[in-house]
Amino acid sequence: MAEISRLPGPVADRWDWQLDGACRTVSPESFFHPEGERGPARRNRAAAAKALCLSCPVLQQCREHALRVREPYGVWGAMTEEEREAQYRASIAQAS
Repeated sequence: MAEISRLPGPVADRWDWQLDGACRTVSPESFFHPEGERGPARRNRAAAAKALCLSCPVLQQCREHALRVREPYGVWGAMTEEEREAQYRASIAQAS
């Protein structure tokens, strides 16, 4: 679950970047795996989502948001859940 305490408040300027997201042109299912999706189907879906992210004008804001609030699901800022978790672990290891 996302860490609610880390979510920015309801100030529109903090969320306006989402209006420019390339993801707004496709179904959310492209970014969030259905229950039980595994193997090539999951990798292919994630790769297609990440490809769209890489052309997105707000890629950096999206990635920073996902890492800051620890988004638990989906592809955000061209990073899968597993990639974000690996980055969290690497950050903790560097801090130690």
